[in-house]
Amino acid sequence: MNMTVLERFLNYVVIETTSDPYAESFPSTKSQLDFGHTLMEEMKELGLTDVTQDEYGYVFGTIPSTVPDYKGKILGLIAHMDTAPAASGKNIKPRVIKNYDGAEIVLNAEKKIVMKPEDFPSLKQYVGQDLVVTDGLTLLGGDDKAGVAEIMTAAEYLINHPEIPHGPIRVGFTPDEEVGQGADYFDVKKFGADFAYTVDGGECGELEYENFNAASVFVDFTGLSIHPGSAKNKMINALLLAMEFQGMMPEAQKPEHTEGREGFIHLESLEGSVEHASSEYIVRDHDFDLFKKKKEYMQRAADYMNVKYGEGTVSLRMEDSYYNMRQQIEPHYFLIENVLKVYEKLDIEPKIQPIRGGTDGSRLSFMGLPCPNLGTGGHNFHGHFEYVCVQSMEKCVQVLIELVKTFD
Repeated sequence: MNMTVLERFLNYVVIETTSDPYAESFPSTKSQLDFGHTLMEEMKELGLTDVTQDEYGYVFGTIPSTVPDYKGKILGLIAHMDTAPAASGKNIKPRVIKNYDGAEIVLNAEKKIVMKPEDFPSLKQYVGQDLVVTDGLTLLGGDDKAGVAEIMTAAEYLINHPEIPHGPIRVGFTPDEEVGQGADYFDVKKFGADFAYTVDGGECGELEYENFNAASVFVDFTGLSIHPGSAKNKMINALLLAMEFQGMMPEAQKPEHTEGREGFIHLESLEGSVEHASSEYIVRDHDFDLFKKKKEYMQRAADYMNVKYGEGTVSLRMEDSYYNMRQQIEPHYFLIENVLKVYEKLDIEPKIQPIRGGTDGSRLSFMGLPCPNLGTGGHNFHGHFEYVCVQSMEKCVQVLIELVKTFD
């Protein structure tokens, strides 16, 4: 087959695999199953063994060991097949810009959609390189089809070069990562790796092994509806209760005022009427103690309002979503050290940073599969201004090949 990573990427992104946060099925869209089947057939053609797609859409396969009677630890490489519902993933029309000159990029002349370096400073670092961009009407799908293409291209290279010593490498492609369900039915035992890397980050050189602790908070407010003409000292407006509760949330802890390792309390939705209103929040912090304190603060605010207005006025429910994978990765810090050695060998500047969000790697790490995250060469994911650098994708393929060599 001998396809380049760019050829694979262009083939993959035109296949719609948008996930659906409101679907009751898993995976949430049939297109993901179809794409998984396509990948499964390609994996078999390349020479991977034990290739399967289960009822949930997970695609697993093995790059065979080149070491007889291998007894060492087994490495896994994981990427997700779906694209985010935040922007359209239909009729994606990727365009390759050769030898980018650093100027504005007209994505869509008819709609006057232009990507400007002053708005997206990261473009400046790719002058003289090749970029894949959108037509301004859809996302590109680099998140995470760049990762899928890089893993497949590395697999092809390794199978074609059996002189490279390595153990069996497990490959996994997952559905529904973008709607937070990518690890829901992931069978860690069946996958059979001791450690893995998710290939699902931004620019080449990223290395992430720390993410938010996360919770969802659901708050219900019970009011008392009285005709406004006779409401004095009687009406309790549930919408105003919700606003009062929000007013007690620390201003400095809104996401629009935070960065880096700073956590936040974010009001995602508010709806209702005089009689009943409901708010939904997400709570995030890299530090577990600060995460815990944020939740406790919200509970105290609810308790205060119940004292003020009467028991049962405010009902608060919390659900933890995922935790910071750092505590699961640090006991296996060689996973990080190996990446840094590879980056140094390939002259790639490491960019170690906390993820201001979640990752399948977090949940998988707590499921017994320590799983740092690697960059893929992309920028501006989930929107019309998404782009991927071709040379960065090629570098990321080299990173995977060199990492495989560390498991020999």
